[in-house]
Amino acid sequence: MTPSQDLIDLAGQLADASGAVIRRYFRKGIEADDKEDTSPVTIADREAEAAIREILAARAPGHGIVGEELGRENEGAELVWVLDPIDGTKAFLTGKPLFGTLIALLHAGRPVVGVIDQPVLGERWIGAVGRATTWNGAPARVRACAGLSQARLSTTGPQYFPEGEARAFGAVAARAKLVSYGGDCYQYGLVASGSVDVVVEYGLKLHDFAALVPVIAGAGGIMTDWEGRPLDASSAGDVVAAGDPRAHAEVLAALRAGQRALGAF
Repeated sequence: MTPSQDLIDLAGQLADASGAVIRRYFRKGIEADDKEDTSPVTIADREAEAAIREILAARAPGHGIVGEELGRENEGAELVWVLDPIDGTKAFLTGKPLFGTLIALLHAGRPVVGVIDQPVLGERWIGAVGRATTWNGAPARVRACAGLSQARLSTTGPQYFPEGEARAFGAVAARAKLVSYGGDCYQYGLVASGSVDVVVEYGLKLHDFAALVPVIAGAGGIMTDWEGRPLDASSAGDVVAAGDPRAHAEVLAALRAGQRALGAF
């Protein structure tokens, strides 16, 4: 499905509403609650998602919603919005503007629209199937990177990989020119605009990665799971995003080599 301009515009309006809430709370000393998985959630997360849902109830009442904070409704619909009001709550809580709002639209389980919005810095990436990704309204484009020896590699943090997968990631990091940590969804925007070459992560949920797929693809990049399969609503959440297919292929090979090496232990 190629999404209409109305759907793309609606995604932008949802980001506008979320951002207005988030900016009111940023660096205001708010506290967080711990969710069942011990990850933090704040009043800003909840109110931002509520603002998005209010618009969807009025503008797209037949669509489904999968939200990180406020649950699921009508998720069997052909069109489903996937919401992460603050991806990077730890960064938000510590006053670092490296978090973002993620808004995705799925058609039959496949991401067709994606928005990465950084409401404090005023940066927004919009991707959609059949269209070029934009960054604040201008075309976004990945950079050429022939292989890992030239690559700027990023991940949110090494602590998010289980032991075995951490060793596989280490096999990738050992070949990269530069490795940096932090950024959550923001680092994927940086792939789309050519500042970062590769992001490797493990254990993401649908709301963490769905919006990223159209953004990366529309900028000329590629985003798959660790086996090279396309990402959709059924994916497990192990992801590789790369601006250049040559670097992407080398990352997949290094991950496989790292996983094979674990079999010797």
